[in-house]
This record gives sequence, structure tokens and C-alpha cells, in this order.
Amino acid sequence: MIPSEMRTIAVDSISIGGNEPLVLIAGPCVVENRDLVLTTAEKIKEICTRLRVPVIFKSSYKKANRTSISGFSGIGMDKALSVLAEVKKNFAMPVLTDVHSQEEISAAADAADVLQIPAFLCRQTELLIAAGKTGRVVNIKKGQFLAPEDMKHPIEKVASTGNEKIFVTERGASFGYHNLVVDMRGIPVMRSFGYPVILDATHSVQLPGGSEGQSGGQREFIFPIARAGAAVGISGLFVETHPDPPHAFSDAASQLPLSQLETLLKQVTLIDNLVKRNGWQS
Repeated sequence: MIPSEMRTIAVDSISIGGNEPLVLIAGPCVVENRDLVLTTAEKIKEICTRLRVPVIFKSSYKKANRTSISGFSGIGMDKALSVLAEVKKNFAMPVLTDVHSQEEISAAADAADVLQIPAFLCRQTELLIAAGKTGRVVNIKKGQFLAPEDMKHPIEKVASTGNEKIFVTERGASFGYHNLVVDMRGIPVMRSFGYPVILDATHSVQLPGGSEGQSGGQREFIFPIARAGAAVGISGLFVETHPDPPHAFSDAASQLPLSQLETLLKQVTLIDNLVKRNGWQS
């Protein structure tokens, strides 16, 4: 089921993979409220249109994995999905959102173009198969506990449904002690499976559970991790971004300030163009 050459995956009018330009996947971590999501989506769309960067909007309709019982989980699934559907309609952007259980998949697939399997759930066979059966594009985030070569198994589970519209996302490996490490060797390892590889530059700087009941983060490392990923040939860059990260309801310490997104994209796309123009990603 693993092809010998990388596939190019279509998400609406966007092509991801092969020698295609880098695609941005971006948005606030979770749907906090309608106004914040629409305002952020409008700014992301404006930046990406000006820089000619293909973009998929990302936000979670709920956060099922919280460090603390008191952590914000969402505004309600139906309400949040309606906001994401509004983003798609108003700004002509494809939408990506996480799914956490089989019961949620049908409703999420109605609103989103890409269903994302969270890192902690990447080995859940029934969830992967149910996502594959929707026919939607499936983004599988690599578990913090998995070696890159082990991602072939989640890929095969989704592909067993006949749906090969798959990409995978690197988001760091956990060694305990409230830290994550990104091993850039994992990018070409996973790319060898034949599917596009995305780098999540914001979850990669998390300090899981490292801030008294919530995850901490080191957002100062988002830029160097993103640049390094472009240098080894990623197909897309995943960035959670927020107009006011310190006051975000989720992942406040690791989201990129929206005001910095344009600068990050200029740096990363410059490297991406150089790498792909010279064939260095192969």
C-alpha cells in the first residue's frame, strides 16, 4: 500500500506533495468564538493571497486532550463546526479539523475538507478506518511516542479503505520531562512512504504539561524549526496562530502571534523555493 514515489494530494484546488510549492495550514488552536475565528481567517487569507501561498484553514471544534480538567474544551461541537463552515464559505479556504471519535466523524466531514487524526490517537485503528471511509483527505499526526518509520502502519490503515488521500505530520517526539524534540531525519523517512509530509512548527515547541496544569511552550523556536523543516523538503507547514496568544484559551504558550505570520512565510517559502528548484528534497 506504500507507493514508491510521493503522491500529490488534492485539497479542493490546492495540490500538496511532489514538487509543489509549500502549503500553509494555519489558524487558532481551537474555535474560541465566531468573531476571533473569522477575523483570524480573514487576515490569514489576505497574507497568503498577497504572498501567493496556498492555504488550508485549521481550527479544532473541540479539544478532547487537555492537561487539566479545568482546561477549555470548546464552545460546543455543532456551533464550532458551523463557524468552520462559515470560514470555508466566506473566504474560499479549505478547512482542516481534528476528529476524536467515530461518532464525531460524519458531522466533521460535512464541514471540513481534511480530517486530522490527533497525535495521541494515531494508532486507533477504528478511528483511522472511519476517517478513511469518509473519502475526505486524512492528515495523520505522528504520535510523540512513535518512531518515524512506524507511521507506515497508520497510513496503511487509512489506505485499506481505498482512500489514499493522506498526508502525515511531524510534531516532535517526547522523552518525558516536559519537552519535545524534532528530529529532522524523520521528515525524509516519512516522505519515503510516498505521501506528503507536513511539519507542525507550533506543537513542536510545546512543553507538555510543563506549566502547572497546562502545556507550556517556547515560541521563540518556531522560526528556526520551520526554516529547518523547509530545508529538508516538507510539503506543508502547520502553524497555530492567534491575534493574542498569551490570552488564547488553548496552547497559549506555543501559538504564533498572527502579526508574525507574514515574516515567517517569507522566510520559509524562500528556503522551500530554493530546495525544490534544485531537487534537494529527494
